[in-house]
Amino acid sequence: MTQHDTHSEFSARLRRPREAGEGGDAWAFIVLPKEVSAKLPRRGRTTVAGCINGQGFQALLEPDGQKSHWLKIEAQLLKTAGADYDQVAEFEVRAVDQEPEPEVPSDLTAALQAWPEALVTWQQTTPVARLDWIHWITSAKQTKTRAKRINDACDMLASGKKRVCCFDPSGFYSKAFSPPQAAE
Repeated sequence: MTQHDTHSEFSARLRRPREAGEGGDAWAFIVLPKEVSAKLPRRGRTTVAGCINGQGFQALLEPDGQKSHWLKIEAQLLKTAGADYDQVAEFEVRAVDQEPEPEVPSDLTAALQAWPEALVTWQQTTPVARLDWIHWITSAKQTKTRAKRINDACDMLASGKKRVCCFDPSGFYSKAFSPPQAAE
């Protein structure tokens, strides 16, 4: 497969999320311009290497449900890049050559350890496929749904299925994903 050019440079205004999340850490986010996202290899979660105001980073982009992506910018990166909320920052991004191994949630790890046939297939899948399985599981809004998805994933994996089906990782058709709401 021929790799196409995924490199892009753009400017974007840094937004403060309405809800800061755990620990109240100060982080910001941007939604990538559609033309930048269109150059990336997939509409779902995608890892990029890049720079914000010349400061390098590697991050996992999340789908925005509109066939684009959004980027969470951690507090430390904001500080080292000399960036702040509501400022326009200069970005450079490109897809990484090889998707890194995703962090596997502890409940999924426990289920895979308890289901050896599923674990064998899991270990035979690609990092991108594992990322999609994790994305499908973690996108559940209720604990009960998440538990069912973990069980279903183990059942499918145990039967030799390497890819999750019937799941739109971009959120476009299901409207399952969106960027955070910006603070006013």
